[in-house]
Amino acid sequence: MTTRRDILCALGAAAFAQRLAFAQQAGRTYRIGVLGAGSPAGWAKMVGALREGLNALGYVEGKNLAIDYRWAEGRYDDLPKLAGELIAAGAALIVTHATPGARGAMQATSSVPIVVASIGDAVTAGIVTNLAHPGGNVTGLSFFVEEIATKRIELLTEILPRTSSINLIYQQYMSAVPGRFDNAARAKKVTIHRVFVNTPAEIQTAIVNIAQKRSGPILIIETPILIANAKAVGESLAKYKIPAIGFKEIAEAGGLMSYGADLADMWHRAATYVDKILKGANPGSIPIEQAAKFELVINLKTARALGIKVPPSILLRADRVIE
Repeated sequence: MTTRRDILCALGAAAFAQRLAFAQQAGRTYRIGVLGAGSPAGWAKMVGALREGLNALGYVEGKNLAIDYRWAEGRYDDLPKLAGELIAAGAALIVTHATPGARGAMQATSSVPIVVASIGDAVTAGIVTNLAHPGGNVTGLSFFVEEIATKRIELLTEILPRTSSINLIYQQYMSAVPGRFDNAARAKKVTIHRVFVNTPAEIQTAIVNIAQKRSGPILIIETPILIANAKAVGESLAKYKIPAIGFKEIAEAGGLMSYGADLADMWHRAATYVDKILKGANPGSIPIEQAAKFELVINLKTARALGIKVPPSILLRADRVIE
């Protein structure tokens, strides 16, 4: 007869066996590479989340883990070369982000595993042909830009019902994607003005031009250069009193509101992909998962400064209100 004590002992033995197996593996040091399309300062929060996730799985830098970093600082043409440097340094896999990072890593290798910690539509971008069965050497986590931007259009027109046009700010490499937002814009009877920005200077110029023309609110899409400069973007939006919606860091820095995937959570979850691959899993057989955590943030302080009254219906749906 099996007793409760027998069950507990069996569970304890299994847990010990798992720890022992990992301890045996820990005799070697796993070396991975992080390939950044942006800057280390702009992506410190995301990299920190990845490291926390790895630590929680038993990977400790200086003991059984070494991480090498390469940052393109917005120079996307350098990404394949930087990925090659990581591979030459002995990286067992590469963690990267966004379409430029994924493309750069793929140009450098078709054999070293690639974990894309956060990317928009990986199929539309041509990174994989199937999310459930990515194949090749790439896997990771995705958030669907079209769905998020559509929701942002809905929120902007709800909080600003007289809006007739919206300025869509994003980077050139995404030029084929935002065309799909037109249906959502037409449904809300607004016109989309596309604004490409590829450097911090171009971001500031775009904001100043929009302020001078008074051409309507701004919708910001997550791209490496905009994420890396989120604080400066939010501050400029507040300075020039332009209502805007983007990702969380924009609202925290002075933007009116944000809706989108929690990128830090995605990078934290990417650690599980790293773990599986280091333990022998084939990246091409690991499904690309969607973002699991979405947040609506309202900056009520900014709303007051802009003279905007946020509808109670939006405040009630907000996950966080900045007073």
